[in-house]
Amino acid sequence: MEGVQTVKQRFGIIGDDAKLNRAIEKAIQVAPTDISVLVTGESGVGKESIPRIIHSLSHRKHKKYIAVNCGAIPEGTIDSELFGHEKGAFTGATQTRSGYFEEADGGTIFLDEVGELPLPTQVRLLRVLENGEFLKVGSSNTQKTDVRIVAATNVRLFEAIQDGKFREDLYYRLSTVDIGLPPLRDRKGDIHLLFRKFASDFAMKYKMPTVRLDDEAIQLLLNYRWSGNIRQLRNVAEQISVLEQNRAITGPKLRNYLPDTGSRLPAIIDKEKKSDFSNEREILYKVLFDMKSDLNDLKKLTLELMKSGNTADVREENESLIKKIYDDDNEDTYESVEDVMDVLQIPEKSTPTPPTAVEIKDDPYHFAEEIEEEETLSLHDKELELIKKSLERHKGKRKAAAEELGISERTLYRKIKQFDL
Repeated sequence: MEGVQTVKQRFGIIGDDAKLNRAIEKAIQVAPTDISVLVTGESGVGKESIPRIIHSLSHRKHKKYIAVNCGAIPEGTIDSELFGHEKGAFTGATQTRSGYFEEADGGTIFLDEVGELPLPTQVRLLRVLENGEFLKVGSSNTQKTDVRIVAATNVRLFEAIQDGKFREDLYYRLSTVDIGLPPLRDRKGDIHLLFRKFASDFAMKYKMPTVRLDDEAIQLLLNYRWSGNIRQLRNVAEQISVLEQNRAITGPKLRNYLPDTGSRLPAIIDKEKKSDFSNEREILYKVLFDMKSDLNDLKKLTLELMKSGNTADVREENESLIKKIYDDDNEDTYESVEDVMDVLQIPEKSTPTPPTAVEIKDDPYHFAEEIEEEETLSLHDKELELIKKSLERHKGKRKAAAEELGISERTLYRKIKQFDL
């Protein structure tokens, strides 16, 4: 069995942190077996190194090693990618295709971001883990495969299980051995070492002298949070190597390359922020119910007007309600408080007498009004004539007139107001 230091040299792993060494040691110990392994840790800590170590030290090392990013495959095609499909199984399936589990028979599959798998695919994966069987999409013939599965995730799977997004039985089958990698901020002794390695690599790549950090810059490097972990450190080293003319990097210069924010890049995903869709829906429902209640109140007000005839008093008492409807409603529907009253046929305060109700049993919210013939010099004489005739034919019932004219009631109200009928 190879030692930890030998494995680190072989796979280019830099650092001597105790937690890192323990993770590599566990990978070496489980490699000769066929048990499933779950690698956990924040995004950017180097989880992809562990499955490569496990595969290379196992008896499967001469077979295929396939790495699959589960989060990068669309939900509609992931079953086909993993398990294959038969010709004609779905639109575009012009020929039979082998999936990763068939291709990697006898080898190792690394399922990165396994927490992103849809639930139906999780059921298929569980069957492979339990008895090595799977079905191609569109096939009824069971196939066998001998595959070692190593999975990785930056999602808190226990929380995903509680939310119903991940199967608990699958979790326990995947995590026979759990290997956790520490974040870079917990490996302070390795940070400067990693930076020097990256700086040296980029100096060779871009054929320029290696950048060097002064004491202040080194201290800043060690105290920074590194939310993006090793990936972020590598990016910073590359930026400085390319952009800085002076190869001696001071603290203030380095600070320009470190985002001064409290936000975190994708790491272990917390359940701190939930969707507000449900709350927004509840608010919308409440607003709609309140509007419906207000409209019902206005209908009752209109009936009171019809029965009592005391329009001025009723209008004065309920004008605040009408104003509320105007303020809450869409501006495209009502342009003013008077517009709301006009739609509901509520007369102005100065109206001395109530309107005369016509055929209340048919439509209690429409009142007949005398149509004053007025000579106009506009170009809409024909339109005005049609509106007048329609209103006369339907005895002032605007709803029926609007239907006959093929326009909305709202448009008819505007025309009546425009032509001063």
